[in-house]
Amino acid sequence: MWSRSVASILVVAATSIPVAAQEWRKQVVQGLDARADQYGQLSRAIWEAAEVGYKETKSSALLRDELKAAGFRIDDGVAGMPTGFVATWGSGKPVIGIMGEFDALPGLSQEAVPEQKARVSGAPGHGCGHNLLGVASMAAAMAVKAQLESRKLPGTIRYYGTPAEEGGNGKVYMVRAGLFKDADVVLHWHPNDRNIAARVSTLAVISAKFRFKGIASHAASAPDKGRSALDAVMVMTHAVDLLREHIPQESRLHYIITKGGVAPNIVPESAEIYLYARHPQIGVLDGIWNRIVKTAEAGALATGTTMEMELVGSTPELLPNDAMTTLFDRNLREVGGVTYTADERAFAATLQTSFMPGTGREIEEAATVRPLDEPLILGSTDAADVSWVVPSGWMMAATYVPGTPGHSWQATSCTGGSIGRKGMMVAAKTLALTAMDLLTDPARVAAARVSFEKTKGSRVYESRVPADAPPPLGYRDNK
Repeated sequence: MWSRSVASILVVAATSIPVAAQEWRKQVVQGLDARADQYGQLSRAIWEAAEVGYKETKSSALLRDELKAAGFRIDDGVAGMPTGFVATWGSGKPVIGIMGEFDALPGLSQEAVPEQKARVSGAPGHGCGHNLLGVASMAAAMAVKAQLESRKLPGTIRYYGTPAEEGGNGKVYMVRAGLFKDADVVLHWHPNDRNIAARVSTLAVISAKFRFKGIASHAASAPDKGRSALDAVMVMTHAVDLLREHIPQESRLHYIITKGGVAPNIVPESAEIYLYARHPQIGVLDGIWNRIVKTAEAGALATGTTMEMELVGSTPELLPNDAMTTLFDRNLREVGGVTYTADERAFAATLQTSFMPGTGREIEEAATVRPLDEPLILGSTDAADVSWVVPSGWMMAATYVPGTPGHSWQATSCTGGSIGRKGMMVAAKTLALTAMDLLTDPARVAAARVSFEKTKGSRVYESRVPADAPPPLGYRDNK
């Protein structure tokens, strides 16, 4: 068994849920349990493929093929993204969407073992669990489709296959293409080390590659003839590091030098830095970003080089939706967490020693659902762009050993094994039950809209990505 029994998770008072609803809820859970092994194998196949943003050819195809075989209508290559797609079943209102992701992270290849051991040295790995994310969302959409079809219910279930969440901002281009304009509510989830439907936002983010161009020369016999692009990068990074003291403390600045020259005895003619800046509010981040651009201009000015900036992506903070958070919380508590075997507990204990020796959190935390208002530290997601144009809600499921940092080899090891797959099925069941609640109760859809309008207020969504900018299909390439 991958999760608690159907009987134990469906103990719901008849006075709170009508008999008819109890029946379809039971069928949704039973249907997902029956196909858990199949979905686990699919998540493992995507985990092994481990393709980075906009390169997810095999991963996208695996999901599309499953949905097509189940009777969904597929729109391929949407919004100028070869790996983006939309799968739709049904007709009429309401239209409920579920988003799925499937991109991996560079350099996080790892075997599904509790010691660091790359499958392929330097290759990508699913250190954020998007192999689980895409499959759970797909499984939920298919479970909902089965209920709509068998019960002849009106409404539309839609799966959004969204590429390049990790910095490529695929959803931004899907929003721009109008792919969410007729959706009533959109659901999403994310792997985590706990189960929670939290009333939290995320950090807004802007990212760019700054490229400097100088003059090559012999570094020993003619250094005065050269103009070092690497020097420009170093001036910029020093200025960025000094800037940290003079911006709001909740901001985050992080960068890597993606190109620094070709040989020590050649004055570097070209160099590049890839930088992210984050803040809880996109309006505040705009001002911080303007100052970051000036540090790049200063680097070029100080070293006699030139600079060009390629904006890679930007997304605002996510808009929470109280009605959807409450609904997700109810369904997540009905589904419950996961129970681990003795082997999984041993795996967890070993893994925890690699990042928190002597202070490992109890593995039983994965079996619980965390309090609704528990603080949760988050990164950024392009799901935030969707939350600004359509009511949306989200949750997190325990797919990592408690305490595991995301974007790590430890996370990759979890997402490729049974611990990750158990959490994936918790998410699939919760998503499916939530989608069915919306499809069978117009009042819940209306409540989600009210919460959306209240939170958004008079603010207007405006992407910082230029309207004429195409998806950065090669953003993972080093030029």
